[in-house]
Amino acid sequence: MENIATANALLLFGALLLLLGIVSSLIARRFGAPLLLIFLVIGMLAGEDGPGGVVFNDYRLTYLIGSMALAIILFDGGLRTRLTHLKGTIAPATTLATLGVIFTSAIVGVAAVVLLQLNWLQALLLGAVVASTDAAAVFFLLQSGGLELKRRIVTVLETESGTNDPAAVILTLLLVEMIEATNAIGPFEIVKILLMQTVIGAGFGLLGGYAMSITLNRVSLPGGLHPLLAIAGAVMVYALTAVLEGSGFLAVYLAGLVLGNRPLRASASIITVNDALTWLAQIGMFLVLGLLITPSRMLDYAVPALIISAVLMFVARPAAVFLCLAPFGFKLKEKTFISWVGLRGAVSIFLAAIPILSGMESAQLYFNIAFFVVLISLVMQGWTINSAAKLLGLALPRKGALVHRVELDIPGQLGVEMVGYPVHADSAVMNGAKLPEWAQPAFVVRDQAVQVAKEAGKLRNGDYAYFMAPPEKAATLDQLFAHHAELLTHDDPFFGEFIFDGTSLVSDLARLYGLEVETEKSDATLADVFATQFADTPQVGDQIPAGTATLVVKELDGERVKRAGLHLNM
Repeated sequence: MENIATANALLLFGALLLLLGIVSSLIARRFGAPLLLIFLVIGMLAGEDGPGGVVFNDYRLTYLIGSMALAIILFDGGLRTRLTHLKGTIAPATTLATLGVIFTSAIVGVAAVVLLQLNWLQALLLGAVVASTDAAAVFFLLQSGGLELKRRIVTVLETESGTNDPAAVILTLLLVEMIEATNAIGPFEIVKILLMQTVIGAGFGLLGGYAMSITLNRVSLPGGLHPLLAIAGAVMVYALTAVLEGSGFLAVYLAGLVLGNRPLRASASIITVNDALTWLAQIGMFLVLGLLITPSRMLDYAVPALIISAVLMFVARPAAVFLCLAPFGFKLKEKTFISWVGLRGAVSIFLAAIPILSGMESAQLYFNIAFFVVLISLVMQGWTINSAAKLLGLALPRKGALVHRVELDIPGQLGVEMVGYPVHADSAVMNGAKLPEWAQPAFVVRDQAVQVAKEAGKLRNGDYAYFMAPPEKAATLDQLFAHHAELLTHDDPFFGEFIFDGTSLVSDLARLYGLEVETEKSDATLADVFATQFADTPQVGDQIPAGTATLVVKELDGERVKRAGLHLNM
């Protein structure tokens, strides 16, 4: 009975920590605080030095939880990445994710040799532990702050964050193996280890993604099991690749990338459930890492950790970014912002547990330094990402319009799904926006009665409209049915006073209306300007400032802007 009571108490404790973290997230959003920092602090408060007083030092369990959590997070990152958005950004992003990790490790390693009197391999190991950025932390902060950036910047950051974790893991494992080796490991062995990690990781990731997509589309399962099959498949791809000495993290990211870019049964439910599991993975990982940390034992490392954090943020990361992006035509302010969005997170603390599990001498040094670096990065960089984007003039004025979409999978086909929206008077569709041709009206719910689309006729305020639409295009409908109250102020026309074709040149508009626009935009068409501005496909209602006027998307043709309005700001 005592064991049962203990188990129940542990469940209660875990649930309370989770609930406290979720409630705290509301406060974090209000003050713009990095949410993952909140979970980390809650774990510390529950730990040995906090009011909770829980003594937790199981690094093996931490590594297991961290591995599964990171596998789920990276799978989700791949699942949400569209290959069509990677054009022109794969080379700079992968350069950052590989050479950038090596450059960062080397510069931090030099600082570690001077400050901590480590030998070169030990110092490089410390650099590798803190070299990778944390995708979960970066993009939560970008999204929670309502920040919109140019497509090229966001895609580079997404791809780098999704692929630099595997690079850092490979480098960390290689350096641990070299430090522990009784005989020096030669260049041939190093190349062999790197090739095995990358080739096996990439091969099993691509094969695993295709195998999962075929299985999900061909196997008939009870409702609700498709998302679980996808997650189980992702974890299996990670674990099998790791057992075969490949990079499991690279494999699971590529598996998600393949799965997210193929026609998929139950795609809506897979995305929804995976989103919830990704949140759970992030929360659980940071809470466990917080429990593992004992602040009182870390004070001896405070001064060197502060200096290493400063070197990482102000020297190593900027140097790596400027070197890696030099051939790709990025502007100074873009490289400066990408340098600052080098947010460190759970991956660094997770990697710091590897030397401890390997039984390395002075292994605690890596863990304590890594924790300090993560904490300082979350506080300094995490709180200032939005401000940095605005200061550098990179923040775009897309409004966070609210929308409620209902998604239903249709058994027997993969090409379309049913989506439904409530119709509001201040939505674009009620103010002159046209529905795309691929959105097939199905039926309308009006006054608690169901009417087929032809009988219902023109949509009215208060209706619920349902359409058949391709899953990958459904999000385009969101802005047509979203609240756009900011476009209806002062009785101005919804899309502005003048409407222009997407092929119109910005220079012509600037000359006609006396607008001052950036030189890079003057020779571009309206469609080109919108295509290069937003991180994803431009949406109806998106806005771009043009001197004393504002350009507003009115109609799309696929992913291109077909017509846009010009609103004069008098």
